[in-house]
This record gives sequence, structure tokens and C-alpha cells, in this order.
Amino acid sequence: METKLCRVLCSGIVFVGAGLLAVTSLQGEPLNVNPIRRAASLPATTPWYLDKLSQVPAFEWAADRPGSGGQPIRSLYYTGELYQGKKTRIFAYYATPGILSRDPSKDKKLPAIVLVHGGGGHADVGWVQLWAKRGYAAIAMDLAGCGPDKKPLTDGGGPGMGDDITFGAIDGPITDQWAYHAVADMILAHSLIRSFPEVDPEKTAVTGYSWGGFLTCLGAALDDRFKAAVPVYGCGFIAQNSSWLDRFNKMSPESRAKWVMLWDPSTYMGSATVPMLFVNGGTDRHYRPDSYAKTYDLIKAPKNIHYVSFLQHGAVIDRPSAVEIFVEHYLRGGVPLQKVATPVVSGKQIRAGVETKTKLLKAELQYTLDPILGVADTRKWIAQPAKIEQTNIVAELPPRNATIWFLTVTDDRDVLVSSPLMFLKN
Repeated sequence: METKLCRVLCSGIVFVGAGLLAVTSLQGEPLNVNPIRRAASLPATTPWYLDKLSQVPAFEWAADRPGSGGQPIRSLYYTGELYQGKKTRIFAYYATPGILSRDPSKDKKLPAIVLVHGGGGHADVGWVQLWAKRGYAAIAMDLAGCGPDKKPLTDGGGPGMGDDITFGAIDGPITDQWAYHAVADMILAHSLIRSFPEVDPEKTAVTGYSWGGFLTCLGAALDDRFKAAVPVYGCGFIAQNSSWLDRFNKMSPESRAKWVMLWDPSTYMGSATVPMLFVNGGTDRHYRPDSYAKTYDLIKAPKNIHYVSFLQHGAVIDRPSAVEIFVEHYLRGGVPLQKVATPVVSGKQIRAGVETKTKLLKAELQYTLDPILGVADTRKWIAQPAKIEQTNIVAELPPRNATIWFLTVTDDRDVLVSSPLMFLKN
């Protein structure tokens, strides 16, 4: 009750409906904190009403849950979009430095981050605790229609993440499909966390892994209020090459084209204005190198890449350190990641410039001889030493039959970044 009273005093919150809280202005209208500026380049077929998603959703606090070490983590439900004509409520965890320490004085003008889980995942209590320990307000919502017990909500749960919904519902109503709700729920979580009085609404970021990385790409393209975005694994062009090709092959050409038009990040990434760090691995079985590179090439906003040849697919919440450093730079003014330019072939050598404010310690050329369209989790990579010449990387050419290659450089923070991926030209 004390927390609800504080919200009333600080944010103009009033009780509405069945115990939910709605954030309002003093005039009683829904609070629209710095609404999304829709990019003019977004296609007319974009299905989300961004003005509506900019508004702070009604929400209610639920029972706290202890994190590791017994630190308290808050939980809540907020109102989502209609599903099959009925209202939805989305479960989420929330934490701040003040919540963890039980000291509200620590919570002033906090940067904030939205955390987006992957397929088979749920709202992650440990993930919000990790970012709260780093000094952020953090929210992690469940995008599978489940509550804290990871079971589907019996009242108001949205669509699940099964293939029957993710792919099989493409010919049904747009608003009954998983991608529609997942993106909307992510943006609504952003609108909600921006409204909390302890949060600086001009310092927010989003990151997610796997399907959460896929959604992070969409969030960066649709919601310009984010100041940084880090998709881990996720990318676009998945109907061209990914682990889901068999799903797409079962669709009619019309349904496949509709799915790509509505949900694939390739439709939207050219409109992104949010700085983005792309994180992936050369043995990721789901999001393949060529699809990844095509997605990266679409981005006109500031971008960087952390591509590690041996990194396999998984739930990445506490690594790599490049994620935290990238977010710290854009939200707190930290030292930026070094950045490798697109390599240039000159004779028998490859050269690439590096923008850096740190000392460079190690550089390598990574390449593979395996087919580009092969299964990525069995792909073998070969490392070849490269030279650091002031702010340039110089390497010998890979073999003529190298199908994919890229440069990496590691600095004195032990942080690796990569060049864009290069491909064998036929």
C-alpha cells in the first residue's frame, strides 16, 4: 500500500477497473511520455498503433519474489493488447538498485533497460537483478502468456510461443498472432518503465536473446525512444536462411510473403534510428551468417558488431561484456566500444581501420571453408593472426575457397568486436 500511495503522489496514478493502476496526467488523460515518433520510412502495412503503445499501460503490483541472496524483486501485471477479442495482462519482474538494497534513496534518475527473453523462455528474475546491480531500473516481461509460475495465465494471458501461433496463425487475424503481441508488450513495457519516477525516460535501452533478439530488432526500428539496442542472435531474413525454413516451406507463397511483410525485421530495419550492437556466433544454429549480415547492412543508425566464431545459441543474460559496455556508453557516457570498419582487400592483404579510445591488444582473421548455407552449429572456423598497425588491422588473405571471413580486435578491457562479415563472391 505504501508503494501504491507513493505512485499516486509522484505520478498521478489512480485506481481503475479491477485493481489496475493507470498513469494519468493532472487533467485525467492517459499520460503520453514523449510519444514515439513514427519513422516516415516505415511501410504502410506496419500493423502496430505506435501512438497507442506510447501511452503508459494500466498496471498492478503483485507479490514480490526473492532473487539470489534473498534480495527482493518486484513483480507486476500490465495491460496488453486485445487477444481474440479479450483484454490481456502481461506479467513482468522489475528491480532497481533501491529495491535490491531496500534503500529508495538510491533510485534517482536511473537509466533503464527492457529485457526480452527468447523462445521457451519467460520473465527472468535473475536478469532484472543483474541489471539492477549494475545501477539500472530493469523490467523483464513474459511473452508466452504466462505468469510467475511459468504456466499459461487462466485469465487474460496472451498467445503462447508455439509454432502453431508463431507461424501457423499467419492467415488468421493479425491481432491474434504472437509477433504482434510480443512487439506490443515490449513497447508497452518500455512506456511503463519510462513513467516510473525513479527512471530517467531519456536513458533507456533494450536487449534480448534469440526470439528476444529478433524482437529487439523490431523494437529498435519502431520505438525511437530507446537510446541503445542490443539484439543477441536475432536478425531478419529468416525466411531466406534460418532453422525455420521447413516452417516457411509449409506455407503457401502468399502466406510466406505476408509473414515476411508483417513480422520479419528485414521489413523494418532500414527505419531504425537507435544505435545497435549486434551479437552473434559462428555456430548459432538458428540465425545464419548470411541472414545476419543482410540485416546488419540495412541499418543506417550507428551500429557495431560482436561476432564470435565459437559462440553457440543459448540464453545469454550475463555475457558478453560488450553488451554492458555498449549500453553504458549510450546511457551513461561510458567509454565506447572500439569499432572495425569494413575490410578492404589490397593485393594479398586485408586492411581495416579501427575507431578506438582504448588500447588494442590482439587482432585475428576468422574464416570458414564450410558452405554458406550449411548448418551453422557444425561450422568450423579457423583463426589466423593479424597485425595491429596503430589504428589499423592488417591480415593475410584467407584461402581462395574461404566462404565467410571477418576480422576481430580485442582491447585492454578484454572486449572483442568484429568487422562486418565478408562472403565468397561467385
